[in-house]
Amino acid sequence: MAQRNTYKEDEAYEESFNIRQLLLAGQYIKKYLGKMSFAILLSALGGAAALISPLITERALDKAIPNGDKKELFILVGLMVGIFVISVLFTTIRSKLMVKVSQDIIYDIRKDLFAHLQKLGFQYYDDRPHGKILIRVVNYVNSVSDMLSNGLINVILEFINLIFIVIFMFIVDVQLSLVVLCGVPVLAVFLLWIKNMQRKAWRAVSNKNSNLNAYLQENIVGARITQIFAREDENAKIFHDLTLDCRRTWMWAVRYSNMVWPGIDTISVIIRATIFIAGLVLFGEGAKTIGTIVAISGYASRFWQPIMNLGNIFNNFINNVAYLERIFETMNEKVEVSDAPDAVTMPEIKGKVEFKNVHFSYDDKKEILHDVSFTAEPGESIALVGPTGAGKSTIVNLISRFYDLNSGEVLIDGMDVSKVTLKSLRSQMGIMLQDSFIFSGTIEDNLRYGKLDATEEEIKKACDTVRLSGFLDSMEKGLKTEVKERGSTLSQGQKQLIAFARTILSDPKILVLDEATSSIDVQTEKALQEGLNAMLKGRTSFIIAHRLSTIRNCDKIMYIDDGGIKECGSHDELMEKKGAYYRLYTAQLQDISA
Repeated sequence: MAQRNTYKEDEAYEESFNIRQLLLAGQYIKKYLGKMSFAILLSALGGAAALISPLITERALDKAIPNGDKKELFILVGLMVGIFVISVLFTTIRSKLMVKVSQDIIYDIRKDLFAHLQKLGFQYYDDRPHGKILIRVVNYVNSVSDMLSNGLINVILEFINLIFIVIFMFIVDVQLSLVVLCGVPVLAVFLLWIKNMQRKAWRAVSNKNSNLNAYLQENIVGARITQIFAREDENAKIFHDLTLDCRRTWMWAVRYSNMVWPGIDTISVIIRATIFIAGLVLFGEGAKTIGTIVAISGYASRFWQPIMNLGNIFNNFINNVAYLERIFETMNEKVEVSDAPDAVTMPEIKGKVEFKNVHFSYDDKKEILHDVSFTAEPGESIALVGPTGAGKSTIVNLISRFYDLNSGEVLIDGMDVSKVTLKSLRSQMGIMLQDSFIFSGTIEDNLRYGKLDATEEEIKKACDTVRLSGFLDSMEKGLKTEVKERGSTLSQGQKQLIAFARTILSDPKILVLDEATSSIDVQTEKALQEGLNAMLKGRTSFIIAHRLSTIRNCDKIMYIDDGGIKECGSHDELMEKKGAYYRLYTAQLQDISA
């Protein structure tokens, strides 16, 4: 059976553009209204000054040149040069100002988008390829920033220019001005016709680029697995198909975009030709002077320029609407787990953990935990064992409130974890996962991740506790050794030791070890166990381990299966019962001896 290619599944868009997206964008624009208004004023003054040029041209052609008045001609030329200098000066100042505004808007949107992504729960990231999230923060924000700054300003300016141009045209000649305006209905019909086709085309481009980016990002991260399973040819074929989709949709979109300028330009040329025909023929010979016809032609050229610019802005707007939708869709994504309005700060944790009739499911369909209740006293070590998917990791995730319950209560020192702030709760938790994520930077940077003000003595003590010091001594730069993204230059065991030291350094009040020693060799684990025993002393700890020999000394062992606690007791007590734990433990011993 052919593999299902989820990367070719396009994300759904609304059929029509939702004006609320622009209203949401307005909150990022209003902060810079002062600077944008000043930019509009500069541009309007420069544009108004430039509109005097056709009047000067008319004066030169109809008066100064026929009369041989050189003085007046030089004055008119000087005025033309002065107007040009003023226009360039105002445009330069405006451009510099708007570049800064555009970058400020990029900063604001990206900052808020990143902050929101930091709050979204695990489920959001589980349901989406990370590449599709990444492209929204980087590419899409860059694309829409210019539209939200220069784009909106230019729309206002071009409309102002149009009004000024029409006024100046009618001052010169009413009849020829009406000839110019006859092209507006034709243009309106043309733009309305092409609008929907453009939007559909650029939405498709957005989807295909998102698909390609998601597939590329995952294959870069999973390059080793690709080579292990010799999947290069198959992956290249999928990438080839995704790239072809991008090219096909891009060419489709560009075809409609490229129709805007030639369409407007064609209408402009026809109207300007009509001006000369009307001025020289239709209105009778001598009815219109050459200066008047040239002046109106100049204004007609200027009249169609802002319309062409508006067409270009419109074109850009249509291209970026899809990106704007995606950005605000992400910002509007509901934060499933957040501080309650009346949340209080969790005081220093002593370590008593209680589950009271806890029910939980990830999708409101299949219940993972069903009526789970237990109590862990301060300083107790609790081991969670059982088959894969039984709910062991779910239990420890609920202690840190990574998910909210369907019903029941999780209490720490008698306080409901849903009633305290997440920061005050999680800052006192230490969670060591099976997949030890290492950030790019130095080893010291990674160790300080949860405690930036850690002293060198504290770092050394944490490294000694987890037997990391021997590894660091073998490195030329020790703690200053640079590690690559995801710790690619380290072994899995080395990454786990670093993650162990990072967790210990944060001095957690409640410690969670989820298969934390799975990638560490047996010899290192035995040495590590001594340090862990010292570290666990006085802390409430929850340990998930498939190697049951590592949890024999825990105060309580809970066997989790079918969404509940099937057995609970010490190692010796459970072995005497000869129940599920006994069968699991003896089966492991037989596997080891075999």
